[in-house]
Amino acid sequence: MRHNKGLKALKIVGFVILGIACVTAFGFAVMLLWNWLVPELFHGPVINFWQALGLFILSKILFGGFMKDHERKNNWKRRKWERMQEKMEHLSPEQKEKLKSHFDRCGWGRRWERDEETPAEKPAE
Repeated sequence: MRHNKGLKALKIVGFVILGIACVTAFGFAVMLLWNWLVPELFHGPVINFWQALGLFILSKILFGGFMKDHERKNNWKRRKWERMQEKMEHLSPEQKEKLKSHFDRCGWGRRWERDEETPAEKPAE
């Protein structure tokens, strides 16, 4: 048990260091890009690291938010899957069978079967 606590603490420290490294890298990337492009193109000021970091955070708040990418991607996938299921409700049984055979050929058949199973039919994991 003691070994697991030490490993967990080491992982936490590693993630903190990785987070600091990523923020620093993004700050320097923004600073270098700004100082390379803006002064020459728009006759704007040269900025330092802290100004670049503030600009990066401001742009995340205004344009990107702080939603994780996988949440945004999963929302998009979920909405697309729901739209497809709504379209499927209006197909005839022959059309559904034709589409299922197409999905089986493409390798998507397993997902189709998993979604169609009722909770009683699903195998216990």
